[in-house]
Amino acid sequence: MQCKIGVFSCQAYDQKTLNQASEHHKGAELKYFETTLNEQSVSLCQGLDTVCVFVNDTVNESVIIALAKSGVRHIALRCAGYNNIDLKAAKKYGLCVSRVPAYSPHSVAEHAIALMLTLNRKTHRAFNRVREGNFNLNGLMGFTLHGKRVGVVGTGHIGKATANILKGFGCTVLCCDPQPDSSLAAECTYTSFDDILQTCDIITLHCPLNDDTFHLIDHHNINQMKDGVMLINTSRGALIDTKAMIEGLKSEKIGSLGIDVYEQEASLFFTDHSMDIIHDDIFERLQTFPNVLITGHQGFFTREAMEEIATTTLANIVHFCQGTLSEHNRVI
Repeated sequence: MQCKIGVFSCQAYDQKTLNQASEHHKGAELKYFETTLNEQSVSLCQGLDTVCVFVNDTVNESVIIALAKSGVRHIALRCAGYNNIDLKAAKKYGLCVSRVPAYSPHSVAEHAIALMLTLNRKTHRAFNRVREGNFNLNGLMGFTLHGKRVGVVGTGHIGKATANILKGFGCTVLCCDPQPDSSLAAECTYTSFDDILQTCDIITLHCPLNDDTFHLIDHHNINQMKDGVMLINTSRGALIDTKAMIEGLKSEKIGSLGIDVYEQEASLFFTDHSMDIIHDDIFERLQTFPNVLITGHQGFFTREAMEEIATTTLANIVHFCQGTLSEHNRVI
């Protein structure tokens, strides 16, 4: 088997793990591009069989048309979500789309818990104080997580892992999902989204981004929440209406916010902007709140997850070339 693969949004760590995985697939010829795949960069795909993309690549209809004209037959996502792919266009022009449906869900779940604990006990602020010789505890008071009501919105692999960790902390865990997990239902309580909004001290989002979940957290739903609620999002940025969130923070309805994703992250995340002027005023406003903690889409970023992503992605590409790609990993 010979397959030419273009890997976009590629960082050094992607190249390392994909090279290791490709040792078991000698016919896989990998070409790496640091740039994102979009309407400007799609011209780089001439002569490729497969494009391998990540969360912030733009694979809309115009890109798909150009891919099809270039001879590309397969879009291989190295992530679980596929909201950045125009699936109707891919089907129309005969391109297969594959993904990595489950890669170390514990990695993202543990990061969500880390955001909760850091925001609550303010360890990031305590670290800076102690380094400066300031041992004053004023402003560092948190709350006991044990016994708190935590709402888990979405109980797929990651949401389920998060719920199980929270149970270990002694939390009362409420869940909502259109398709409840029977094994989780024995340990946690499934309820309505409105009930979670109105009664939970902490709400953590673990659902895909689609038409039903776009701006799931908006002005209306923020107003339903308990005063001082903690909100965590490690899924997709557009689950939250960021402008509405800023108003919720200003009114103190939102007590704290931890996000590993952001609506407009494509122009910011995975790149060093430390010497740049950031022109995203909404993001910069978020940064001014002392009760907001932002990480740059690193929830997935563990050795185990990266190895699993690379292995599964390469296997998907090989199976596509052989005509044996499973329905489990194939989107269309």
